[in-house]
Amino acid sequence: MLKKQTIDVIKSTVPVLEQHGEVITTRFYELMFGNHPELLNIFNHANQKQGRQQKALASAVYAAAMYIDNLEAIIPVVKQIGHKHRSLGIKPEHYPIVGKHLLLAIKDVLGEAATDEIIDAWGQAYGVIADAFIGVEAQMYDAAEHQDGGWEGFRNFVVGKIVKESDVITSFYLKSEDGKDIATFLPGQYISLKMEIPGEEYTHIRQYSLSDAPGRDYYRISVKREAGTANPDGKVSNYLHDQINVGDILKVSAPAGDFVLDTNNDAPVVLLSGGVGLTPMMSMLKSIAEAQPDRQVTFIHACENGNVHALREEVEVLSASENVTSFVFYAAPTEDDCQNKRFDEEGYVTQEWLKENVTINAADFYFCGPIPFMKGINQSLKALGVSEDQIHFEFFGPKGDLEQQQQEEAVGV
Repeated sequence: MLKKQTIDVIKSTVPVLEQHGEVITTRFYELMFGNHPELLNIFNHANQKQGRQQKALASAVYAAAMYIDNLEAIIPVVKQIGHKHRSLGIKPEHYPIVGKHLLLAIKDVLGEAATDEIIDAWGQAYGVIADAFIGVEAQMYDAAEHQDGGWEGFRNFVVGKIVKESDVITSFYLKSEDGKDIATFLPGQYISLKMEIPGEEYTHIRQYSLSDAPGRDYYRISVKREAGTANPDGKVSNYLHDQINVGDILKVSAPAGDFVLDTNNDAPVVLLSGGVGLTPMMSMLKSIAEAQPDRQVTFIHACENGNVHALREEVEVLSASENVTSFVFYAAPTEDDCQNKRFDEEGYVTQEWLKENVTINAADFYFCGPIPFMKGINQSLKALGVSEDQIHFEFFGPKGDLEQQQQEEAVGV
């Protein structure tokens, strides 16, 4: 329990964190990786190079300061981050390292403004926050290992089948090397792959949504090839597409993630996806078809054109059911797309279209895709009066606040 004086000091730093948060977290990662380069085997290099991790950590630190006197309010965020930490293999022994370098970064960036009182208060606060993470993650590690078919850390899986789904997306079917049962998962969850790429100094860990329904003896991931290996996001996806073959072994974490379909609810559901954001939506759609065949589903997918449209045939089969309605949006359809009527709408999913074609009030909305797509859908749903508890979304990379990002871009941040 923190003393009132400590809480007051932490809260007094909120304006400073709002102004200097990303500078502090950028310096934090520089210091930590400089002293502990082995941690580069855990952290996502792409998120680091593109600044996403620094932004995410700055938001988390800011939220912790804001709610330091009511940490229960951020437990949902702790659990969300905890899923990612468990899938990466972050352990209690890593937290003191993080705490030490976070304090060093605060002092380094703020200089004389970082008084001993402030540093001491943040040291105490970090201990409380770290304990909250460690406690939540301990439960997650235990559940992942001791569930039916579960395991600790990373387990060897054999690539059983590879299917090219479009010009840019390929599915990989993964079966346990030891032939034993594998853990089930909730529709929308992901697995982590731990990749050792020849010529790379450190391992790379990436999360990929599971794109099939649970209950199989395999996991399926559908991976988009990112443009070029010079693109940090492209190192792993290009390696998977170009170098991984049937029979190869991949190291896989137990499924994780809190962006999941509520299967205890029978309300109508609207699944919206952009590009490769299709993957968790496919898992949700197939799960509903199997476990809740009477539940009404509207499935909306948007992408550039038919050349990059993955898993179309699977959706078409499921759309033959009376309870499933699907719509396809192509931003730039090809001539072949037009001749063969492979899409329903040209352009983007708009607020006006949603108002005219989707039952708003009674439905739950799940969406995933590139950030511009996510912003547009989130903004449209809120403008149409959809309540917060009806809106569920997943970002690629570190979780962020859509509205905050919209505000930042509006002022040129």
